[in-house]
Amino acid sequence: MSKLFIPQNYTPSLDVYKTQKAISFIKQTFQEKLSAALNLKRVSAPLFVTEASGLNDNLNGTERPVTFDVPAVGESVQVVHSLAKWKRLALHEYHFYVGNGLYTDMNAIRRDEELDNIHSIYVDQWDWELVITKEDRTLDFLKSVAQKIVDVICDTNDCLKANFPELNIALNRNMYAITTSALEEMYPDLTPKERENAITKKHGTVLLMQIGGKLKSGKPHDGRAPDYDDWSMNADILFYNELLGQAFEISSMGIRVDAEALDRQLTERGCEDRRELPFHKKLLSGELPLTVGGGIGQSRLCMLMMGCAHIGEVQSSIWDKETIDGCKAAGIKLL
Repeated sequence: MSKLFIPQNYTPSLDVYKTQKAISFIKQTFQEKLSAALNLKRVSAPLFVTEASGLNDNLNGTERPVTFDVPAVGESVQVVHSLAKWKRLALHEYHFYVGNGLYTDMNAIRRDEELDNIHSIYVDQWDWELVITKEDRTLDFLKSVAQKIVDVICDTNDCLKANFPELNIALNRNMYAITTSALEEMYPDLTPKERENAITKKHGTVLLMQIGGKLKSGKPHDGRAPDYDDWSMNADILFYNELLGQAFEISSMGIRVDAEALDRQLTERGCEDRRELPFHKKLLSGELPLTVGGGIGQSRLCMLMMGCAHIGEVQSSIWDKETIDGCKAAGIKLL
């Protein structure tokens, strides 16, 4: 069933040709600025990984990966949900050292995603990962990295508006940081999504921290897999989207689990079987570097900066008939 929302009096700012030019400009400008800000080197990344490796992102644990067999290899493989774990292994295999990191284009299929204005079964993002020290594993360090990403987003937006005068989206550089527990205390009668909308509308740009563990209500703010982010040191970067009237997640990021945090979170989530997977064995034995990392949505970023009403305006995907017909009637061109 379609969850399409058509903003009142919405008209796309750019035609299809200029839209493609703007998308290219955003992607090229942003990745160059991100690489410089975080000292990242570009690497190539897989579209699929073997099921037995344990490298795929399990997301909330209920999403089904696209799986197929490869007769020539004799194994089943899965299209990635994200590269959260693969990146950390790559830093180890490629011998990256403290203060250096990598970024890559990540393309995923999330077949069970509910479709609406900002969600698609096709996910494209910049995945990045940076080697850190034990002393860096703090919320203050997490906030400092997040602020650099927010600055890069705002710098890219300034460049975009200079080159495409038709665009006039204003983004707030002053990031407001808050934990999910503090947010729950602030808005105890709201749902997690409603809390995000309220705090982001108030502050414009928000770093929402500590996602995955149970709150006072007995439920987590949102789901997180237990084997990449440390739930006490992770966050989402949210911007307020005036057009859609809601919080708009651009990035999920976090300081990654060390052996102690992985052990604790696997137990809490009841995922004891993962201890025997190759990636998890390396992590529990201390073979992998300490890292911080995340994903930054490419289509999401383009959609936000260009003031688009639907993610299908900036990426080519599959949509239900109600969405296709509704967008056509509203003059929204789906790629």
